[in-house]
Order: sequence, then C-alpha cells, then structure tokens
Amino acid sequence: MAVGVRLEPPERSLRPFSAYCGGSGRGLLVRSGEQPVSWPKRVSGNTPPNREVPVSQVETKLPYKVADISLADWGRKEIQLAEHEMPGLMALRKKYGPKKPLAGARIMGSLHMTVQTAVLIETLAELGADVRWASCNIFSTQDHAAAAIADRGTPVFAFKGESLDEYWDFTKQAMTWPDGDGPNLVVDDGGDATLLIHRGYYAEDDPGFLDEPTNNKELAIVNRVLKQTLAEDPRFFHRLVSQWKGVSEETTTGVHRLYQMQQRGELLVPAINVNDSVTKSKFDNIYGCRHSLIDGINRATDVMIAGKTALVCGYGDVGKGSAESLAGQRARVMVSEVDPICALQALMAGYTVTTVEDALPFADIYVTATGNRDVITAEHMSKMKHQAIVCNIGHFDNEIQVDALNAWPGIQRTRIKPQVDLYTFRDGHSIILLAEGRLVNLGCATGHPSFVMSSSFTNQVLAQMALWTQPDEYPLGVHVLPKKLDEEVARLHLAQLGGKLTKLRPDQAEYLGVSVDGPFKPEHYRY
Repeated sequence: MAVGVRLEPPERSLRPFSAYCGGSGRGLLVRSGEQPVSWPKRVSGNTPPNREVPVSQVETKLPYKVADISLADWGRKEIQLAEHEMPGLMALRKKYGPKKPLAGARIMGSLHMTVQTAVLIETLAELGADVRWASCNIFSTQDHAAAAIADRGTPVFAFKGESLDEYWDFTKQAMTWPDGDGPNLVVDDGGDATLLIHRGYYAEDDPGFLDEPTNNKELAIVNRVLKQTLAEDPRFFHRLVSQWKGVSEETTTGVHRLYQMQQRGELLVPAINVNDSVTKSKFDNIYGCRHSLIDGINRATDVMIAGKTALVCGYGDVGKGSAESLAGQRARVMVSEVDPICALQALMAGYTVTTVEDALPFADIYVTATGNRDVITAEHMSKMKHQAIVCNIGHFDNEIQVDALNAWPGIQRTRIKPQVDLYTFRDGHSIILLAEGRLVNLGCATGHPSFVMSSSFTNQVLAQMALWTQPDEYPLGVHVLPKKLDEEVARLHLAQLGGKLTKLRPDQAEYLGVSVDGPFKPEHYRY
C-alpha cells in the first residue's frame, strides 16, 4: 500500500474514521489543546479526601506508571467487591483457568483502567495471558485500581489526569514488552491502539508523512511518539504486525473505524466487533449509561435534575439509556436526531423531538450521544440559558466544540473543580462544561457498574480466546461472535439476578425450528 494513502485525512487523522460513537459511551480519543502538560498537584477523584498525588510518577518498581502505589490495598478491596458483581468473568476463570487457553498470548489493552477493568485484566492473566495495559481516556483511570493491578505484577501505565503526551507515551509503553517485541493480541476501546500500530506500520515504510505540517496538536504528539520509536527500533511495528493475531474492539466508534479501514484495504489483522454482541450493546450501552450519566452529572454539579429540561443529542443505544436516566429523575426530556427511525422511537417513548437550535431557550442540561462532530457548537453555547450544563457521553470530545469555545472572543474560563469548568461570555451569562467535553460518566464519576461491565468484558475474553485458539475461523476482516456465545454470556448472568429460564419442549423447538438449547434467534434479530 502506498503510504500516501493515510489512515485518515491529514488534519483529521486522529479523529474517528467515521463519526465517533453513539454507542458504547466508554471510549475516548482525547482532543488537543485543553489539558496542560502538567499540573503542580493532581488530586484524583478516586483518592480519599485530602490526599494529594504528586505529578511525578512512582517508578520504584517498574515497569508501571501509576499515581500512587500505596493505593493498592484500597484498590484490591474494591476489586474483590467487583468480582462478586461480575459473574460472567468469574465463571470463565472457573471454567477455563485450569486449561490456560491464552497461554503464550501477549495481550495489550487500551481500555479505561477502572476497578471493573482490573477484573478483566486478572481474568485474562488467570487464563494464561501475559498482559500490559494503558487507559483509553485521560480522565477515566481509577488510581487505586491501577495501583492494585501494578502491585500484583501487571505492567500498567495510567493515572487520572494524564496529559496528551503522557497518554500516547503510555499507549506505546503498554505495547512494548521487555524483549522489544509487541503484543500478539489487542483489547481496544475506541481504536487508539489499533490506530497507533497501523500508522506506525505505514510510517516505517515511508516516514516522510510524519513530518508534514499540522495544526493538530494531538497529531503532532502521535507523530513524535512514532518518530521516536522509528529512531530506536526502525522495524518495531512491522515485527509487531507479523505476530499480531487480532484485535477485539469494545466501542461503536472503534468498530466503525475498523469497518472503514477494511473498506479502504488498510486493515492489517482480523478484528472482532465486541460492541455488536447483543449482551454488550443492549446492556452496557443502554443500562450502563442509564446508571452512570446522572452519576456523573450529580457528582460534578449536585444540581436538582427533577423539573429541569434536558436535551439528549442522539437516540441510539447510548442516547436511549441517557434519556431514560434523565427521565427517571423526572427531567423533561427532549431528543435531537437525524435518523427518522430513532426520532420516531423517541416520540413513542414520550420524548419531544426537536433540534438543538430550537431547544436553546428551554434546555438546562445538554448531553451529546451521537458519535458525530460539532453537534453542540460554540455558537450554540453562546445562546444557552445561564448556567446550562453541557456534557458528552458519546465518545470523542469533538461532539462539543470545546476548542472554539476556548477561543470565543472575551470568554472567561473558571475551574470550579477538576473536570468542572464555568465559561462566562461577555454578556455575563455562563455555561458549565463537564469533563472538558470528554466522557462525563468516567471523567466526573466512575463509569458503568460492575454487573453490566461483566457482560461486556465476558465478550472481550471470549473474543480474545477465539482469536488466539481458532485463528483459521477469523481471517482478515471484521467479525462478530456467534449468537450461541452471546446467549451463553447472558445465561451466565441470570442467576445473579434470580432469573429462571423456561425450557423448550422438543416439539416446541421443532415448531420454531431451533434447538432446545439455542440459539433461539437468527443472527439478524435486533432484540
């Protein structure tokens, strides 16, 4: 492939290959410009009150970089609590742990370093994998979880409040083993690790495009990381790709990127689309966001949601969960949509369907969940009600025009507390921006609860096992897990909630044309 054909257009090469998310609400490719390279002090939202964590990272027991290794005991206690709420992962440990199906696998993860992810990491390790990890979001790491994982010997490079330079350096560190080789499997959330590997692979053949001028700060950082890698090990990415068995992708946007790469002939390895497993997208995306959206808004602002008017931009799975979350607090919910099917669904659910522009005189809370860019513009924010709350649960921060807001003439930005900023316009009215336009549920709270993440992460483990043990069944391309496995993931979680399945009689199964043990629905069934 000619290197002149890049992974993306030059000035957007770190943006989604398609519109980002409207799906998982968990991934993030951080945006340039807003985050200082370092702060005098970092106070983690996950540390005990009054604990100050220094910016300089603990390096006494490399390889890891975490905020404070002394948080490991606290993290371990929360991991133990989470294990009880993650029956799918624990069932996989019991079933496959003695067999070590992932023995010999080197798995690099780029996924939010939370307590729930810690259970995923230790499940992969229990199944025999050699694991290294980085977060996919500069704000989402729970420092005590990262410390607990590092303390048990897994190299993890993550802390809450990373700079962009640290974020991309950590991603590269997580994919570099002590012997100089890379992973042979990747767990990705949003596609950043996949992007870095692909961009590095093509740069090794023609590094000239890394020197092309750009006004995208983040692209410049990625190019810097790649040029440094090329100087130290000119064939690192080719060697990595030659051993790379595949990637499993967690998010709607990351999956969309994979499909676009496949269509352009750029995809280098088999990929499993975990997001479109029903037990991921219809649970994590809907019920997870239903739980964690208002958690983020409440922790950030502590405003009364009842009686206020909220606009949810996008009514996909994430938007559905978000709208239900706000409606459950008795907010008056409006929805903006481009898709007439989703718009009709919103109307039938009892919501008003309107445009952002028409909502400006009324809405007190704005939530983006589209996966698209520039959904809420700086112009929109200049016309919002005084102290309207603006946040994103889609994926990338470019759903909200944060750069344009920061450049708005006469704008004054006041940091209320970490991830809560008051922007005051010349006319005196203000808006409140949460998590700098990044994921509010992870930036301002702790993301989705353990039980729903057990469903998602059980799919991730099954995908990693499939890529490692059944490579002939997953040629180059983007694949989904079979329906039988999807049903098994659901089955593993029923008992925890007291569910009891009805068993088909043989004559009933014959009438329906299915097995008494499933799968019970065709692949195209939408649930």
